[in-house]
Amino acid sequence: MHRQVGDLILDDRGIALRGLLVRHLVLPGGLSDSEKVLAFLAREISPNTYLNLMDQYYPCYRADDCPPLDRPITAEEYRQVLALAERYGLRRLDKPRSLRWV
Repeated sequence: MHRQVGDLILDDRGIALRGLLVRHLVLPGGLSDSEKVLAFLAREISPNTYLNLMDQYYPCYRADDCPPLDRPITAEEYRQVLALAERYGLRRLDKPRSLRWV
């Protein structure tokens, strides 16, 4: 996809015109998986990838049978994923508007 459309281009109002936007759902206890995703994006796609780090994981149905998926993510887990994105040079982040993570 990135080869076809390139990095995300926004207009002066912040509306996407063209390009790749990646959404990554941060999962509880999934720091190593998030790191693999972020490393791949930075190294194989583009460090200028526009990245939406989603914090809205909510356990339901039989999630209580699958720890750590039996709980929402913590603020610390989210901060760690933000730090990883920065470490890999991914700075075009669309973060949640919620103040609970800052």
